Parts: sequence; structure tokens; C-alpha cells
Amino acid sequence: MRVEKNIFKNGSTTYYWSSKFFPKDVRDDVFKLYSFVRVVDDIVDSVNPDLKRFESISKRWRSIKKQLDKSEMPRIEIISIDDKILENISFIVYRYNCETSWVDAFLASMEMDIKARKYKTLDDTLEYIYGSAEVIGLFMARIMRLPLAPYEAAKFQGRAMQFINFLRDIEEDNHLGRCYFPDKTLKEFGLKDLSQKTALQMPENFRKFIESQIDHYSQWQSEAQKGFEYIPKRLRIPLLTAVDMYNWTAQEISKNPMIVYEKKVKPTKHQVISRAAVNAIIN
Repeated sequence: MRVEKNIFKNGSTTYYWSSKFFPKDVRDDVFKLYSFVRVVDDIVDSVNPDLKRFESISKRWRSIKKQLDKSEMPRIEIISIDDKILENISFIVYRYNCETSWVDAFLASMEMDIKARKYKTLDDTLEYIYGSAEVIGLFMARIMRLPLAPYEAAKFQGRAMQFINFLRDIEEDNHLGRCYFPDKTLKEFGLKDLSQKTALQMPENFRKFIESQIDHYSQWQSEAQKGFEYIPKRLRIPLLTAVDMYNWTAQEISKNPMIVYEKKVKPTKHQVISRAAVNAIIN
């Protein structure tokens, strides 16, 4: 579990420290899931993504999928980190009877990143978000062994968090030649792009754009919260903590939209742990 722990800890302050409050059996499997997601995401999140490595993982997954579809746990010789993450996602799919199509969707969204796909409408963006984030919500619902009732809410949870990531990472994505916000939306606010130059030239337009995107987040987060009642308290605390941190991030960006060009808005380890302690008492 040391490999998974290090991947998780290095990849996300909010998710890692909030997930520490899951019971150990749940936490270990969350770490397994995140190891696969984080490593693949890191492969594609660079100016020059390692296409050969991504294609190798995708090809091996297609082979593994055939066994999982037959309810067989594949044997994977662990030589590299890629072997390990493929074993981890295979284990999660097998143990919790997850849909192999969820992994397919995730890899399809990662391929969109490699191709720097343009998004014309919100529906186009939501297609990406389904694979990059909503399916993660579905995996989490399975790992927490929730009933089917909150699955739609779990998708909204992934969607909401991903949207805040888009706002937080505007400048980082500019450097990667990406923009997840639809062309149609930018035009509505008179923005030709989301470069800092454009934002400085049209600060009021940019502010209104940010406010409208945070409104989307708030609406989706409200839908996600409809599923909280199905989550046992012991499992709800980490999720509430992560949500609180995303709400904090949204508030920071709302107060000063230009902050997305100045730094990456992220809570500290202390903030996450302190909030988890509060949630353990009041929820």
C-alpha cells in the first residue's frame, strides 16, 4: 500500500487527507482507485504527453477487460508502476463488480486531453466530465457499498468537483493548450479565450464568467448532496470534508477571480484535517 499512498499523497492534498478518515478497508481501496486515476492523468497532463505509455496502458486494459467481463481476476506480474496501477484498477472492478465501461470512459476522456479537444457546447464538456470525474463518483459509491439510489448524486459529485478543478486550473490548462469551458460560453461573455491578457482587458466580463461557472458548480453540488443521506456517518465525514474544501476553493475564486492566474488555490493539510475533525463532531 506504500506505493498507492505515495501516489495519492503527492497528487492531492484535499482528497488524500480527507480520505485518511475512511475506515482502513475503504481507505486502502480508495488509494488503489486513485493510484490508477492519478498516474494515467499525470501521463497525459504534460506539454509532451507520453503517448506510447498511454497507449500501452490502454491496450493492456482492453486485454484485462476481457477477463473481467468473464468475472475472472487477471494475474498481472508486477514489474513497473504501470503493472501495479493496472492490477489495482482490476482489483477494484473485480471486488466491487464495477462496470468495465467506467474505465473505458475514463481512458476515453484522457485521450481527449492528449488530442487537446475543443469543446463547443456544455454538452461536449459534460461528455469529457463523465469519463474524467462522474465515473470516479460511481467507483466511490461501489467502494462505499452504497445502494443504487444515490448513484446519480455520486455522478453529480464528481461533476461538481471537476468543474471547480477547471476554474482553479485555468492558467495551468492555458500552458497545456487546453480549455474545458465551451466556446459558446466564452462567446456569451465576450471572451475570445481565458488568457490572463484577455481577463485583464475585460475584467468585468471575466468576473461574470467566473460567477456563472460557480453557479453551475453550486447547482450540481446541491444535486450531489441529495445522496448524502444514503452514506453512513463514518463514511460521510471524509466526503463532507472534501466538499467543504471545494466550497472553500469556490469562495476564494469568487472573491478574487484573478487569483487563478496568480496561484493554484488549494487548501492546506491543516485546513483539511481541522475540517474533518469538526465534521466528525457535528455530523
